[in-house]
Amino acid sequence: MSFPKLLFLRSFLNSERQLLQFRRHCSHNIMNLSDPAIQTYLKHLMVEHENLLSKMKKSSEEARRLQEIKPIVNVLEQRIALYDSIESLKELNKKEGDDSEIKKMIKEEAAIYLKRLKEIDDDLQLILLEPPLTEGGVLLELTAGAGGQEAMLFAKELFNMYQSYAINKGWEVDIASFDLTEIGGVRKGSMLIQGFGVPELMRMEAGVHRVQRIPATEKGGRIHTSTVTVAILPQPSEIELNIPERDVVIETKRASGAGGQHVNTTDSAVRLIHTPTGTTVECQEGRSQIKNKQIAMQKLRTLLLEKQIQEQALKLQSERKSQVGSGNRNEKIRTYNFPQDRVTEHRDGGGTFHNLKGFMEGGEQLEQLQESLLKKERHKLLLEEIENILNKDRGKTIENN
Repeated sequence: MSFPKLLFLRSFLNSERQLLQFRRHCSHNIMNLSDPAIQTYLKHLMVEHENLLSKMKKSSEEARRLQEIKPIVNVLEQRIALYDSIESLKELNKKEGDDSEIKKMIKEEAAIYLKRLKEIDDDLQLILLEPPLTEGGVLLELTAGAGGQEAMLFAKELFNMYQSYAINKGWEVDIASFDLTEIGGVRKGSMLIQGFGVPELMRMEAGVHRVQRIPATEKGGRIHTSTVTVAILPQPSEIELNIPERDVVIETKRASGAGGQHVNTTDSAVRLIHTPTGTTVECQEGRSQIKNKQIAMQKLRTLLLEKQIQEQALKLQSERKSQVGSGNRNEKIRTYNFPQDRVTEHRDGGGTFHNLKGFMEGGEQLEQLQESLLKKERHKLLLEEIENILNKDRGKTIENN
């Protein structure tokens, strides 16, 4: 075998070995920073950062990516500097011979560097695995599924949970629609939620929520299973979707249903009709016609985002379908079991929470679950990114030979 072929084979087998070793580590959900695959990935990030930093004009995507990887590179540079200091101490230790006093000082200095290195590695782990949160908003749509009246009653409880959660988080929340039944359930409801972390955390709620309990109308009866579907759609900003006033017909009327004397005796309810598409939205939950108009306009923007560009619309419709499914009892992301006083999250990164009543108050338990799901998702995406880089390197090795 020729020498170039031997080098190629060695390089190819080395990358193959890296990939196999990396996959073994991944199966245990650990991030070993000494792993050759991780080292390769971190080197790629440093090269990417240097290339982006050297560009005079950057696109918005390039600027976003630069900000995303900058904290990782900052920690990596500290890590490299520490390694250099440790290597310098090793060299100094060799030169000093039998001078015990200096050797003692070198040992103490090395211990400080090693402690700091561990702290930096912990920081790096945290940055790599911590999901990034952004400022933004979503439209949460909640619909009662299988289970009739019991599903509608639970839909009301979920709606209240999300509203309480948003308030506890300090987010801005506006009820856009609320179709209340005669016995106090909700057929369908929607709310606009805006704040830091909303797009990422609330996305974890999309899907079919299953409840198991004895209905209030069947004292001592059997456990009944019903479902509520939740869809989370991103809110467009005014810049992303500007609707000309001439394209919107605004109608006002008196609000119907429960709401108090003031709501029912003033023309506070607002209906918007987008004439080019025929899209209609209503809002009558607030006492102020101006506020209802603002909420309805934001909901209209969100719905029109699906129709503005065909590809974008298909993507969002597909996303909504995958989130909601058919609403059957066997389709679920989470189960709320009242007799056993537990909430079980069925996705990776979930688990079981007890004190169901406390969970339904929309407090720390819900936030803890969302963060756990996000971290698991972030871990998977990171592993995929690292594996893609390794595969690209293998492809380049093959191509160059």
